[in-house]
Amino acid sequence: MASRKKRSMVQGDKVAYGLLKSFLLPVLTLLFRPKVKGLRNVPATGPVIIASNHLSFSDSIFMPLVVPRKVTFLAKSEYFTGKGIKGTLSRWFFKSTGQLPIDRSGGKASEAALNTGLDVLSQGQLLGIYPEGTRSPDGRLFRGRTGIARMVLEAKVPVFPVAMIDTEKVQPIGKRLPRIRRIGVIVGQPLDFSRFAGMEGDRLVLRAVTDEITYELMKLSGQEYVDVYASTLKGSKRSSAQEA
Repeated sequence: MASRKKRSMVQGDKVAYGLLKSFLLPVLTLLFRPKVKGLRNVPATGPVIIASNHLSFSDSIFMPLVVPRKVTFLAKSEYFTGKGIKGTLSRWFFKSTGQLPIDRSGGKASEAALNTGLDVLSQGQLLGIYPEGTRSPDGRLFRGRTGIARMVLEAKVPVFPVAMIDTEKVQPIGKRLPRIRRIGVIVGQPLDFSRFAGMEGDRLVLRAVTDEITYELMKLSGQEYVDVYASTLKGSKRSSAQEA
């Protein structure tokens, strides 16, 4: 009974995703005229990890819309816990755009997030990940979190770096309504980390894999790289603001 209910929910999400994409794609294409390069690099079938830079909230909307296959993102659980009509609409929207709720508090929650991602890949799907872990606070590219490396090595799947271009200018942090301007999406060549098979427990290997992915994102996006975590910079800015 439970498995039947789960299959029904999954099927419902697929229908909602298809309907939303069919409606939004023509509208957003007309308004934002996305310039897309390298889309042919994404295979038509099979499990794949898409690793993207993260400039704006709208990244999780634009990128899945231009990629032919469904892209599933692991999103903050807060997006799915709102109350009232607004909360209901928010949950529907994020589920319809292929996003799954995860707890980002660390510890056991990180293990649960890893298992959720591996489950998506085991079904032969595309999994979207932001190696930086959070949106860039100033448009630069920040140090990647090694969780993506562990997932890559455990799942044994190819990684495709994807650069989002100028999405932070469309919807800057703190702005609810987007600005109408052209954005870009660049899909790079696949990265193969099979040489590190069986080494997912080695933290130096995890860092090397993460840094290689981040370097490819830097080349594709043209962003300035900063060797600190974006969350660390955000935390220091909040502390400075409170002290002021």
